[in-house]
Amino acid sequence: MGKYTEDSKQLLKLIGGKCNIAAVSHCMTRMRFVLNHPDQADVKAIEAMRVVKGSFTQAGQFQVIIGNNVAEFYNDFTAAAGIEGVSKDAVKAAAKKNQNPLQRIVGVIAEIFAPLIPAIIVGGLILGFRNIIDSLYLFENGTKTLCDISQFWTGVDSFLWLIGEAVFQVGIPVGICWSVARKMGTTEMLGIVLGLTLVSGQLLNAYDVASTAAADIPKWDFGFFQVNMIGYQAQVIPAILAAFTLVYLERFFKKITPQAISMIVVPFFSLLLSVIAAHWVLGPIGWRIGSAISSVIYAGITGSFRVIFAAIFGFFYAPLVITGLHHMSNAIDFQLVSDYHGTMLWPMIALSNIAQGSAVLAMIRLQRKNARAQEVNVPACISCYLGVTEPAIFGVNLKYMFPFVCGMIGSAAAAVISVSLMVTANAVGVGGIPGILSIQPQYMISFAIAMAAAIVIPFVLTSIVGKKKLSAEERGLAKETEPAVEEADAKPEPAAESEKEEEKTSEDKPAAETAACSLCAFVSGTVIPIEEVGDGVFSEKILGDGLAIEPESETVLAPGKGTVTTLMEDSRHAVGMVLENGVEILIHVGLDTVQMKGDGFAYLVKENQVVEAGTPLIQFSRETIQAAGKRDVAILAFTDGTDGKQFTFHTGIRAEAGKTEIVQIQ
Repeated sequence: MGKYTEDSKQLLKLIGGKCNIAAVSHCMTRMRFVLNHPDQADVKAIEAMRVVKGSFTQAGQFQVIIGNNVAEFYNDFTAAAGIEGVSKDAVKAAAKKNQNPLQRIVGVIAEIFAPLIPAIIVGGLILGFRNIIDSLYLFENGTKTLCDISQFWTGVDSFLWLIGEAVFQVGIPVGICWSVARKMGTTEMLGIVLGLTLVSGQLLNAYDVASTAAADIPKWDFGFFQVNMIGYQAQVIPAILAAFTLVYLERFFKKITPQAISMIVVPFFSLLLSVIAAHWVLGPIGWRIGSAISSVIYAGITGSFRVIFAAIFGFFYAPLVITGLHHMSNAIDFQLVSDYHGTMLWPMIALSNIAQGSAVLAMIRLQRKNARAQEVNVPACISCYLGVTEPAIFGVNLKYMFPFVCGMIGSAAAAVISVSLMVTANAVGVGGIPGILSIQPQYMISFAIAMAAAIVIPFVLTSIVGKKKLSAEERGLAKETEPAVEEADAKPEPAAESEKEEEKTSEDKPAAETAACSLCAFVSGTVIPIEEVGDGVFSEKILGDGLAIEPESETVLAPGKGTVTTLMEDSRHAVGMVLENGVEILIHVGLDTVQMKGDGFAYLVKENQVVEAGTPLIQFSRETIQAAGKRDVAILAFTDGTDGKQFTFHTGIRAEAGKTEIVQIQ
């Protein structure tokens, strides 16, 4: 009988039995289930289990967080259940049956745009900064901008457009074609080339089409027919249609082409035909579809019923985040920017994020005497105000529900103000308070007014409702109601006995367990609190407390002496260790890097290997991680064996791998 056999039997029963499991797998810390009937799982009872640290449902998968010992638990579970596990890809494929067609479409769109978001945010911030220096008339009685009075800032403004143009005019179509090819498992370089043909300098720039007479549009003349030479800068739908055409053409030619000549035939005909289809058929059709969608949205935002539209969108955007449907807004924002040189949709999204953060801010005030709650509340509020809403929504607001609803109400009110004042952003930016930098200069004050509403209304509503809804224990007031005389009446004898017992226990402990222990940096870089990781699992300390490092080096070193206990041979992105003082740690490189299937990672140790501080554990490529659209932050979490120990984390410093002390354990 395995260590977790009884726990496995209990989980099997609570999850609905063997017949309810369509597929099961595991990653570094979590059991991943695809359930035939998700509603049969008793989530509350599962989360109450001793071995379970939490659970959540994502993309059709029910995930149960176990921790470092998940591999051992998985083996006992599959044995107790009498089923065979499958790969994570198979689980992912099976999970699609729990998704409706709309969820599947949204999932595809989300996976296409996810790798592009960092560049788009950077581009939005750059455009916002250019607005400040070249469009705000703040000098000489409001008649000149900073660029008008300074050649230096004029040069900076011109130089920054190099990046802005690359992101928004060229980067979006090229990035989409590359991302689709990557997601669908076809040749990525062909996707890049296809994207470049959509934005070539030989073509009439998409932004110039409206101001160019039909007779002056350049054409390819084939004698008996002509094709307009029009570019698709910043266009989303033409790029998506062209990219999927390339994918299916390549798959088709791979099936019918003999292996001996496939290297020549497949890429040649796939690319040639997809480029022809893109410029002759798909591009014009996609342009019209995109324009129709953006015109409908624009009419809703600017028309007679814009207040109603704004109230509905502002109120329901946060629930869309829970379902994942909010990813569709990216494509709409890009199309609005392309067609109308700005988007009024994105400011409402930023305001919704701020509103949810403000609800958490009220919870901070209400639970100011609940130290345990504050460990979650404070980092969740900060990350939400900076544009990352998941910790706030899942870690705080949905837990109590009323802060979530109060945030929705505040978001709706702020959206109405934003749309009424015609607040427009140059592009998608940081979805929180820093998002004001992406707002067009003439609307920055208006956005600030809407932002004030998004802060004040949820804060006030949550504070009022919370005083009635939250129990004294939840607010951290329970101890105040206990009679103070109990402490005064306590007899000294038990305390003395306790001290003797503690002294005796301390003497009986091995020196390795009682002596202070320090851990060195496992990679070089800036040490940050684990709350700033912002992934909803590590940052909420579900697996345990810890810290993280924004890496500058690419080799993970053992932070102290111990034994390697857990490796993930298929993904190679994390390692579990037991230190010599019995503390279990998990070092995890990157967020969601399990999806990379080991690309860019290599183990330098084996399971059960005893290592010294500074022993190389993992080699990884930051470039590969970032190219996959993942964050390359390296995380150290203390997952077990921490009872009675005190930890001091040295964050906010730059650490050198193997040399700088980052944790002290006592």
